[in-house]
Amino acid sequence: MGSKYTKRYTAEFKRDAIALVDSTGKTVTAVARELGISSESPRGWYRQAGADRGEGAPGELTTAEREELKRLRRQNAEQARTIEVLRKAAVFFAKESDR
Repeated sequence: MGSKYTKRYTAEFKRDAIALVDSTGKTVTAVARELGISSESPRGWYRQAGADRGEGAPGELTTAEREELKRLRRQNAEQARTIEVLRKAAVFFAKESDR
């Protein structure tokens, strides 16, 4: 089983790893081995960097689009909670006015 701890890498480290793959012509797996990290992490970073440059698969989101989507989902959830509170308040006050 995997570890519960997820290693976080800085944006600079990710950029450097991607640049290393591009500049040396080595595979992502070879660069990952040199850096002493799992090959899955830089493979995802490399794929995302390609999408950010417009080289991704059709429909693949750029980093900016992912951030915007995350922000909009958070905003949507907050608005849904607000609507629920207001709906309950309306029901409460409707019952109070019937008395």
